[in-house]
Amino acid sequence: MEGNKILNILLADDDQDDRYFFQKALDTLKFPTYLKTVCNGEQLMACLHNYSESLPDVLFLDLNMPRKNGSECLMEIKASDKLKKLPVIIYSTTTNGTIGDVLYNQGAHYYIQKCEFKELIILQHRVLTEMLETKFVRPRRDEFVINFVRV
Repeated sequence: MEGNKILNILLADDDQDDRYFFQKALDTLKFPTYLKTVCNGEQLMACLHNYSESLPDVLFLDLNMPRKNGSECLMEIKASDKLKKLPVIIYSTTTNGTIGDVLYNQGAHYYIQKCEFKELIILQHRVLTEMLETKFVRPRRDEFVINFVRV
């Protein structure tokens, strides 16, 4: 990570406990981060459209949210000239076998399945380090899904 640049992260997740543990896991990283959270898809899209200068460095997006789900948000983000370059990491409990192909084809960078706190620390470190090292370039499809078993 360049100097002391803070990695700005936006998390869209309707589960308060998941948001709390996500922040606690971020606090263990060796590089500085700033986390902003929203609770549903409508809040997410309003938040993104209200960024006046620069967007967050990365968005972690839950699929199963009220008002507008993560897949709908992802499609809207990737269809927007202002938002389409925002790296989106899907962060969800959904494990449907075909959802990975759909999300990758919609433009998501990575898919992380929600897990226990200790595993979350490892997965966050891995995916954020990989993104920083590759300058946020999307991986190949076979590297898209990251779960604890592959760590």
